[in-house]
Amino acid sequence: MKTIRQVVMSATLVTLALGLSGCAGMSGQDKNTAIGAGAGAVVGGVLTGGSAGGTVGGAVVGGVIGNQVKPPK
Repeated sequence: MKTIRQVVMSATLVTLALGLSGCAGMSGQDKNTAIGAGAGAVVGGVLTGGSAGGTVGGAVVGGVIGNQVKPPK
């Protein structure tokens, strides 16, 4: 079971790294929105035991919060 968890975590980190590399042309606010949505989805999924509703709800809330954060200059 631990091996499966390690594979899933590694795949998630690689996907995240590749996804963030596609953000090169985005504005600071767009990047914050995307990062907030991703982080919110992870937190929502963890808190609800992986339910789809919790993951989507977390992504929405995280995206809104990320959108409202002032990007660094």
